[in-house]
Amino acid sequence: MNIKEDYNYNAINIYRSQNQGILSTFSHSKENYPFGSFVTFISGLDRTTYLYLSDIAEHTKNLKYNPKACITLSNVSTIRDKQDSERLSIIGDLKKLNTDLKYYKNRFESFFPESKKYSDFHSFNLYRLEIKHLRWIGGFGKIAWLNVKLWDRIDPKWKKDESKIIEHMNDDHNDVILQSLYFFHNIDDNAAKMLYLTLDGYYIESKYGIFFIQFDEICLTTNDYKEQLIKLSKEFKNRRR
Repeated sequence: MNIKEDYNYNAINIYRSQNQGILSTFSHSKENYPFGSFVTFISGLDRTTYLYLSDIAEHTKNLKYNPKACITLSNVSTIRDKQDSERLSIIGDLKKLNTDLKYYKNRFESFFPESKKYSDFHSFNLYRLEIKHLRWIGGFGKIAWLNVKLWDRIDPKWKKDESKIIEHMNDDHNDVILQSLYFFHNIDDNAAKMLYLTLDGYYIESKYGIFFIQFDEICLTTNDYKEQLIKLSKEFKNRRR
């Protein structure tokens, strides 16, 4: 694995583990000056970004005239030198979602239960960021434009089996899920359950929050998922010896 692939691995980790950032758009009412606003987001089955935006929000008004946008994520909570923190800027075109609306609305509400009431106040719509460029900063001297091809939209073959995989793991292999939560996040919760799958790993829902478990390789098929889960299970057994 070369250094830029290392950067991509770390970028995926912060991307899947974060759910808030700064959205930058071009201000239509203020002479196209950059306009930044705080937003929440989720990631999809692949590495696509989804936002749930109100029609009356300033950034949404801007997008109607210019879809070009950038979402910047940072991980500064556990580091003293803020300038040496990990950061990821995702640049692309932010457009209203017209397919899989029910699935991604349910997914968004799983991460942000309070969003269920948003549509009662204002008109909210799902948007998808069509990624064009990615800028990664991993700390001093660790800077690169990432290979955007690795972030292309992919429809994984396991998509139709997602609910079956999750049900099988929760019912028959819950020990692997609990071990993952402990070894990756040092959290002990016997009630934790697998929540959602992605190409890069899966999410666990715990009483302490939602946590991401990252794989070493992407999973495009159901068999890929099986192999990665078995690999993790073997690693946990070796660590206990």
